Amino acid sequence: MEYKPQRCLHIGNLVNVVACCVALCVSLSAQTMTTSTGVTPLTQPANAQPGVQGIEGLISTGTQNPFLGSNPSGEPTPGVLQLSATDAIDRGLRYNLGLLLSSDQTEAVRGARYRALADLLPNVTARLSATEEQISLAALGFPTAAAAQFGVPAIGIVGPFNVFDARAFATQSVLDLVAINKTRAANENIRAADWNYRNAREVVVLVVGGEYLAVIADTSRVQAAQAQFDTAEALYSQAVDLHNAGVVAAIDVLRAQVEMQAFRQRLVATRNQLDKQKLALARVIGLPQGQQFALTTDVPYSPAPPTTIDEALQRAFKQRPDYQQAQALEAAAQRSRDASVAEYYPSLQVSGDYGVIGPHISNSHGTFTLAGGLKIPIFEGGRVHGEVLQADALLRQRRQEVSDLRARIENDVRTSLFDINSAAELVEVAQGTVTLAEQQLVQARDRFSAGIADNIQVIQAQEAVATAHENYIASLNAHNLAKLNLARALGSAEVSTKAYLGGK
Repeated sequence: MEYKPQRCLHIGNLVNVVACCVALCVSLSAQTMTTSTGVTPLTQPANAQPGVQGIEGLISTGTQNPFLGSNPSGEPTPGVLQLSATDAIDRGLRYNLGLLLSSDQTEAVRGARYRALADLLPNVTARLSATEEQISLAALGFPTAAAAQFGVPAIGIVGPFNVFDARAFATQSVLDLVAINKTRAANENIRAADWNYRNAREVVVLVVGGEYLAVIADTSRVQAAQAQFDTAEALYSQAVDLHNAGVVAAIDVLRAQVEMQAFRQRLVATRNQLDKQKLALARVIGLPQGQQFALTTDVPYSPAPPTTIDEALQRAFKQRPDYQQAQALEAAAQRSRDASVAEYYPSLQVSGDYGVIGPHISNSHGTFTLAGGLKIPIFEGGRVHGEVLQADALLRQRRQEVSDLRARIENDVRTSLFDINSAAELVEVAQGTVTLAEQQLVQARDRFSAGIADNIQVIQAQEAVATAHENYIASLNAHNLAKLNLARALGSAEVSTKAYLGGK
């Protein structure tokens, strides 16, 4: 963002920035849970989906959040890469570690669904065998004397002889309520996994957008610090000239020199912060290590689209992927409970085989077997009762998570709207403060040049300008972050963030 002295302001209070950053990224903690019926639901319970957390908070606790990492690809390109906000978001959606892990989790849930479905589909196998045998009748319990009556040698040995057998086996479940409900639960887990992946995309967009805005803000701070240092250096030179002319005392020169050194320190610190923030952005979007890049998107102040709380809540409950995921997990828990209860009921299965058997492949005949079996549970030692109790507990947990998430969504929407309105007012106030502070500095410099006053007023005016610029930068950044957070609260971060950051 190009630094414009007539517009840039300062942050007198970093609380505004922290309060808005606290609404920045969602941590999706995945934890694998297997139900009592053996169905593996989506690896993330609904209550593991918080509203919003600050990126700084995740880092300070030492927790490695996968959405702050990536899988870097390729080698650094020569020169400086021009990176727009849209390019950064697109790269994040390809290389961010959190999204890659979410995709892997979705595939794992699909695998669990295939395992559950296998109990309802036919199970067909085939066997081909050719053997040469020689058996002992005595070993099988036949008396050798009796065997001799049928022409068998007294030693009781038959063979060697050949047996060829080619056969197919099939089993099919006719009625198995346990398998049916397990498959239904697996289908709900697939739906929840798909919503979880969409939720992960929302988080990636939010994190990348927040990091991009942070680089823009730090770039503005470097530009402001450079301008303030240049002003302080010019005031120091002016004080030296006035002192040499006998207009001001030596203490004025010393004060101007101290102030110049202070602004130089601020410039060094802001440059260092910018370099680290650019590393953080490169990390979440998977840029190759050592890749130099420059931002090409400026995000000036623009009011958020007007919306009422009722309209926002209606959109949020319809669009939020984490809410849809929580509802799918509740449905999966209900199906898992049905599967546990179905353990009390009988099940019916048919099986059979068909093949040819004989001494040789050319001298063989067809044979078959067809059987049906009815399994009736009589006493399971309390196993089924225990599984039902576990399934009931999981179902209650899922319902409580949905209820809590619904309340949290309403809180997120209301908080985001409050933040946007507050940040918009702060931007307007900060813009006016910049103008007043710069006018104060001009008048103080004029009074000092005329020898009417010492440079204490000039130094105070310099500090006021620096504070005003920082307040403007922080309030503008807070307003942009609040818009991103509202998009996340409404469940439209992937669509809306590109529009919010699409400025020139």
